[in-house]
Amino acid sequence: MTTFDDRENAFENKFAHDSEMQFRAEARRNKLTGLWAAGLLGKEGDAAAEYAMSVVAADFEEAGDEDVVRKLAADLGSKASADEIRAKLAELLPVAKAQLMNEF
Repeated sequence: MTTFDDRENAFENKFAHDSEMQFRAEARRNKLTGLWAAGLLGKEGDAAAEYAMSVVAADFEEAGDEDVVRKLAADLGSKASADEIRAKLAELLPVAKAQLMNEF
């Protein structure tokens, strides 16, 4: 292999790793947001954990965050607006990334 091939493989591996970490961070953020929403709905313990996992699953409907925002907005009703949900998603992404970094 040439040096160019080595560099190309290194960039491809970094891209794959970064993509996986972004996916994990977004899933963790969705779980944290689900736990926040579960608290607003008065859910605790296993019920809160199950609800948080339903929020994670909602993210697989389409690309982007709007599927999660729609689910949470429908479930929360007047307890939180779509803008408040988007703000919570933005607030919790760095928290999720920090948690993941501490795990590795």
